[in-house]
Amino acid sequence: MKGMMKGRRRALRFAARFVRDRKGIAATEFAVIVPIMLVLFFGVVEIVNGVTAYRDVSIMAHTTSDLTTQSLSVQDSDLTNFFNASIGVFYPFVTSPTDPNLKQSIAELWVNSSLQARVQWAVNSDGSPPTQPGTVVSIPLSLQVANTYVIYSSASYLYVPTGGVGYVMNKSGIILNDFSYTRPRMSQCVFYDPPTPLPTTCPQI
Repeated sequence: MKGMMKGRRRALRFAARFVRDRKGIAATEFAVIVPIMLVLFFGVVEIVNGVTAYRDVSIMAHTTSDLTTQSLSVQDSDLTNFFNASIGVFYPFVTSPTDPNLKQSIAELWVNSSLQARVQWAVNSDGSPPTQPGTVVSIPLSLQVANTYVIYSSASYLYVPTGGVGYVMNKSGIILNDFSYTRPRMSQCVFYDPPTPLPTTCPQI
């Protein structure tokens, strides 16, 4: 009987020590919290990089448009230089003008007396067929001024999370795009691949 009582007391003391033992709590909490913290950390990094990439896409569109409006006329080589120059603001996301995730376009629009905006010329950075001249496009009401010209530039980029591993966004990436409208600065319009000397009147297709 005494042996049973001693065994019971020993078991109770062991149980009491086990309940008071806190040695493994920190390790357990660490194992539970670390995966969550890592997901949050990498998720924040993804979001910050995505916002930075979107800002750079916007700057690219404005840069290409701004460079074009400072010209009296442009050739394909000029537009290629403008596209390449705008890529400089997109480092390190894009380092080559041939990046398949990047697409830029530049176009000149003419607003006729009916306030319709028609494409006069257009060029895409990847060499794909641009919008055909004469195509009617929509523009903001503030730019619908009869018999005026507008330079339209757009940039589109497929942003893929670092390493292709998405924590808070699609790992296959999201498309970031922006555009810019500016007025020609040097003359009423910007001639595209014009003859020499420059025509005295702007095209109205």
